[in-house]
Amino acid sequence: MGVIAQTDPDFVFEALPPIAEVTADVTGAQPADPLGPLAQLPGTWTGHGFNTIWRPHHPDSPQDRFLELNLTTETIVFTKINGAIPNRGLLMPDINMFGITYMQQISETSSGAGLHIEPGIWANVPSTSNPNEPTTVVRMASIPHGTVILAQGTTQFLEGGPPNIPSNNIIPFGIGSPAPANSDFANGEQEFPELNLSIPTAFRHASPGVTQAMVKNPNSVLQAVIQGKPMKNRTFIEISTTHNPIKGGGTANTAFLAAGSNPPGGNANAVEVDATFWIQTLPGTGGQPDILQLQYTQLVQLDFNGLRWPHVTVATLQKQ
Repeated sequence: MGVIAQTDPDFVFEALPPIAEVTADVTGAQPADPLGPLAQLPGTWTGHGFNTIWRPHHPDSPQDRFLELNLTTETIVFTKINGAIPNRGLLMPDINMFGITYMQQISETSSGAGLHIEPGIWANVPSTSNPNEPTTVVRMASIPHGTVILAQGTTQFLEGGPPNIPSNNIIPFGIGSPAPANSDFANGEQEFPELNLSIPTAFRHASPGVTQAMVKNPNSVLQAVIQGKPMKNRTFIEISTTHNPIKGGGTANTAFLAAGSNPPGGNANAVEVDATFWIQTLPGTGGQPDILQLQYTQLVQLDFNGLRWPHVTVATLQKQ
C-alpha cells in the first residue's frame, strides 16, 4: 500500500559516551529482548476496523455536530530503531530506551477515501527510581489534523485464552462530568438522534456495512473477531495521556483546534487519549505456523461547544 520504513537501515543510535545497557522484560514473558513487550511488532500488519467520530459543524445552527461512522482498512508498518536511545538523568543515572518507528494508514473500506495517517514512535522504558515508576512503554504520535500525543502505560504478558474486551460507547457528555454508562445508550439516542441509524439525518455519514450494534458498542467489532477462537497467549498494553497510572504523557493541539473558551472546547480540542492494545498469538492450523494478531481500541476525547465528544477507533490486524 505504499507504506515504507521511516529510518535509514544504516542509522544507529549511539550514546556519547556510552550508557550501560538496561533491558526490561514483560512479566512472565519469553527470553528478554531490549524491545520488551514491543518485540513482536516490527513488520507489516494489515486488517480492518471501525472508526467513529463526532465532528463540529459550522454554523452551529441548526446543530453543532456531525457523526461520521466508517468501516476501515488499515496498514501499520513498524520498523526497529537500531541501537539504544539514550536518556540523560540528573536525579538518577542515565537510562537507555529501545524503540520502533511506525506509520499507520487508515482508509474507508467502501470508498477508499483516506481517513488517517500517523507517524510515530513506540519505546520500551526501563523502570526508574526518580521518578519511581515501573517498566513502561510510551507511544509518541503525530496526527495530521494538528494534534500530537504522548501516551504512557504498562504491559502484561498472559498465557492462554482470549482477552475480555469490555464494551464501550460514544455518547457525548458535559466537560467535567463523568462519562455515561453503556446502559445510558437509550437516553443518549434521544438527545443525540444521530446515534440511531433508523432515523434519517443530514448530520451523519455511515459507510456500507455499519450496524446499530457497532454504533452502540464499537468494541463489539473486536469482540466478534475473537469470540470462540483459540489463543495461545497475548501481550496486554494499556496507555494513557492522563498521567494515570504513570505520571507522564499529554496532548498538544494547534491554535485552530484549541482556540476559544466560550463555550469551552475550541474548534475541536483533543484533550485525552486512552488506548488498549493486545498482541495475540493464534495457533496455526493444518501444520501452518502460528499467527500474530494485533487488536486495539482507542478513545480520543474531543472538546467543543461545552461538551466532550468520544472518538473511538478499533481494528484487528494480522502480521504479514
